[in-house]
Amino acid sequence: MNEKYNWNFKTSYELLPEVFYKKVSPNTVKSPEIVIFNEELANELGLDSSMLKSGYGKNILAGNLGPEDEGLLSLAYAGHQFGHFTMLGDGRALLIGESKNSKGELIDIQLKGSGRTPYSRGGDGRAALGPMLREHLISEAMNALKIPTTRSLAVLKTGEKVYRENSLEGAILVRTALSYIRVGTFEYAAAMGKGEHLKQLADFAIDRHFSKVKKEENPYLEFLREVIHSQAELIARWQAVGFIHGVMNTDNTAISGETIDYGPCAFMDIYDPKTVFSSIDTFGRYSYENQPKILRWNLARLAETLIPLIDDNQDKAVSQANELLAEYDEIYLGFYYSLMRDKLGIIKASSENNKLVDDLLELMKKNKMDYTNTFVDITFNNLNESESYESEEFRQWEIRWKDILDNQDGNIELAKLKMKQSNPGIIPRNSLVERALSEVINNNDYTFYKKLLKNLLSPYEHELIDKEFKKDPVMPLKPYKTYCGT
Repeated sequence: MNEKYNWNFKTSYELLPEVFYKKVSPNTVKSPEIVIFNEELANELGLDSSMLKSGYGKNILAGNLGPEDEGLLSLAYAGHQFGHFTMLGDGRALLIGESKNSKGELIDIQLKGSGRTPYSRGGDGRAALGPMLREHLISEAMNALKIPTTRSLAVLKTGEKVYRENSLEGAILVRTALSYIRVGTFEYAAAMGKGEHLKQLADFAIDRHFSKVKKEENPYLEFLREVIHSQAELIARWQAVGFIHGVMNTDNTAISGETIDYGPCAFMDIYDPKTVFSSIDTFGRYSYENQPKILRWNLARLAETLIPLIDDNQDKAVSQANELLAEYDEIYLGFYYSLMRDKLGIIKASSENNKLVDDLLELMKKNKMDYTNTFVDITFNNLNESESYESEEFRQWEIRWKDILDNQDGNIELAKLKMKQSNPGIIPRNSLVERALSEVINNNDYTFYKKLLKNLLSPYEHELIDKEFKKDPVMPLKPYKTYCGT
């Protein structure tokens, strides 16, 4: 702990066996410069903003400084990538400290793009400015949308170039998380074949995230139950706002229930359940409609690793784990339909009300309607502004919806308030994000980027959102594609 600067380089991961991490000497960069700094998050973490923006602080955030005698931590994990198992690790990330937030939760602080590690597998471990600004923008927007997520404390230019297809400006993202323990971390422990390491990891994760289960008769089974619930809620929240992660490998599934690793992610414009943005997802494994199914698959991989801890009798342990996994669909759908009913101002859970949700989505798909703006139009009764609302099918749906509102407990105004609080007036649309990044990269102009970010941080304050961000986007001639490595 550096008392003078209130910065703790030590992290709790050092309580784990060293098989779970490698200590890495800081990878220095030429001339770190902060281009984005998150004052609100720094304050929430009790960090000294003036120190972090000083010359000393910039060197911390750029990875130029660390504990002189020990090094920073690069974490090991494995993962099923597009269904295929492989051993992995932080190939371009280093833990540089931890702090407690205003809730008393321990928060990891990590660098992304900080240089080579023992897990880099031939890569340079560096990152370009555009992708780091993109993750800052989208992760902070996700937080404002009330979706659990890693967050971004700062983006720094390194003063160096990185080389991909061409020369790009180098950058580092400073991001935070409840932890960086992944389903893939448990797969790594299981693959190492030492039961004591698996138990130490599970106990560490329980202490960190689900300490209440320690009192249960079978804490490891209850741990699995908690992860299933937190992940089911997370995916439901993704679906409710039309977010597509793009690469839901098990190494990108955080035990904490946070969204992690913003690579080829994007938000749907026109509603289509088969939407895929990732350039490498040729067969749509991680499409919008498949995300809940893939999560169930990932949770099954976690359950497999926990079998030796759940019970000495393997058959009994498998049976108990399968019972929990069998509950996943019901848990997910419970979260999902609750969120979708909120978007329509509907209080009561019923098959009839859930069908109203499904029927609206079917109309949106059929008529190629914008996902976000359709719900905003319904919220504010802007149903005379598009031909999509003039069809007899939609009119019949609208009659059914209004009949439900008229006959439920609570008045219409309360329903409208719920809708305003559940339907964002702005999302990080692909076209907006690309424009913001283009103006920074090509012109060194952050004006539009900062304007977009400011609006994204208040998605439910409809009256404060600039009109230019509320319009239906002009759809590109070619399908929008995103790429890994961001």
